[in-house]
Amino acid sequence: MSTELLKKVGWTAEGLIEKSRKLVIENEEVRLKFIITKTADVPTYVEHGAADIGIIGKDVIAESGKDIYELLDLGFGKCHLMMAVPKDKKRARLEDYAYTRVATKFPRIAEKFFTNRGMQMEYIKLNGSIELGPIVDLSESIVDIVETGTTLRENNLEEIVSIMDCTARLIANRVSYKLKYRRIDNLVTELEKVLRQG
Repeated sequence: MSTELLKKVGWTAEGLIEKSRKLVIENEEVRLKFIITKTADVPTYVEHGAADIGIIGKDVIAESGKDIYELLDLGFGKCHLMMAVPKDKKRARLEDYAYTRVATKFPRIAEKFFTNRGMQMEYIKLNGSIELGPIVDLSESIVDIVETGTTLRENNLEEIVSIMDCTARLIANRVSYKLKYRRIDNLVTELEKVLRQG
């Protein structure tokens, strides 16, 4: 979706859409260099200036805590971060889960959410199959991204509270944004036009 959107505003390079194993793809004619990296690393590359801009989900931005500018909500990749528990172990109130274990890829976001509600929790960081946590008694609940809820239903889990809505965002390095303001601002303007056209 990112490459299709950028292509609509003329930001593309040969081989960018193919399933290439190249990590850097360049378009020397228009002075563009695309860095292909793991999702969680995008804010790091942008914060440290290895990339001027990046496209990443709001959840990854919030979890990373990196010092970057968030320029534009691109509107795709809609999902939300939520807390879920096994249906047969559901408690009456959110606060009834205080002092329990939460399995999550997002410990920073989860801790902020629960701390703001005066709840102390134990956070267990996992990188995949978060739903497995309560099933094998590793945790009482999970905090994870959900799009359709199918995986939750198939594993007998139920969402009990929504934490934040997430979509893809355009981000920029703070120094690059100042030094290359005109080029980055033009990109934002062009992307806004494309997004308005649907």
